[in-house]
Amino acid sequence: MTAVSADPLALERQVCFALAVSNRAVLAVYRPLLEPLGLTHPQYLVMLALWDHQRSAAGGTPPLSVKQIASALQLDSATLSPMLKRLESLGLLTRRRRAGDERATDVQLTEAGITLRERALSIPATVVERLGVDLAELEELHRVLTRINAAALAANSLTD
Repeated sequence: MTAVSADPLALERQVCFALAVSNRAVLAVYRPLLEPLGLTHPQYLVMLALWDHQRSAAGGTPPLSVKQIASALQLDSATLSPMLKRLESLGLLTRRRRAGDERATDVQLTEAGITLRERALSIPATVVERLGVDLAELEELHRVLTRINAAALAANSLTD
């Protein structure tokens, strides 16, 4: 007697399905934490990139270009630009054409953007608490997802 093989197209076996539903569920945990800050999750990611840059830059903080932010977040400029425009209208950052290269736009945090970081400091711990998953498990998940992302990017570059 042979075992019946599992259907490779079964919904519950699909990695893409597990990632998609987990993404929606986790973002739903973030939403009420970000609302008081006036941020959507994609805007929060932009702010995280800017806060990281500011923290890592010694002395004066040079601006980040739109291209650098897009690369860090793995977004295209057309997706990123409206988010930056909205964050600028909220007074959290400034956008300026680069003096030496009119095609490049530099982005810098304003004082309000820098101050907002203090209000956001509790978000990661609150998310971990609300998920009810051990921090070590989340760190392992992050490691695996980062590896999968790199593999997917490499696979996509082979087909481009």
